[in-house]
Amino acid sequence: MKDVISRADALALLKKYNTEAFHLQHAYTVEGVMRWFAEQLGYGEDADFWATVGLLHDIDYELYPEEHCQKAPDILREGGCSEEFIHAVCSHGYGLCSTVEPEHEMEKVLFACDELTGLIGAAARMRPSKSCKDMELSSLKKKYKDKKFAAGCSRDVISQGAERLGWELDRLLGDTLEAMKSCEDFVAAAMEA
Repeated sequence: MKDVISRADALALLKKYNTEAFHLQHAYTVEGVMRWFAEQLGYGEDADFWATVGLLHDIDYELYPEEHCQKAPDILREGGCSEEFIHAVCSHGYGLCSTVEPEHEMEKVLFACDELTGLIGAAARMRPSKSCKDMELSSLKKKYKDKKFAAGCSRDVISQGAERLGWELDRLLGDTLEAMKSCEDFVAAAMEA
């Protein structure tokens, strides 16, 4: 089992550097998505590690958007995170704001899913239900192909992520949608807490 700080400590660290609802919701979403992928891909014993990396992946973004992934190592060390954990967090910004390349499958999943969770979340907010639970893959694919929809979510990063994992884009879209469906109630409860 990989070394990981407790969720309570991770949450305290997250909330020390993030106060905006949008950033907190994204953190909880990526946490849930990463836990789902850990379980699905046979890394159940490391699910806490995967989830906590997801929770803290944007730890420095709200306060230091111009230095994203540059401030994170010091913040994470202050919180007691291991160098392996810091590498994983910084790898999600590879090519954009970080030179740390995703190496392990977990890092590749984080790289691939980070932007995609934003796109799926935006698509869910457009639905009458305001939920992704009733969203079909075909509907998500239409939104994905519309470059004007959620334009801030990089399709290049998402497709590079699928490529790094050796997955078809449809698999990445479908699996990430399923992951978000699985954690939607958890995210809603975390936002209310």
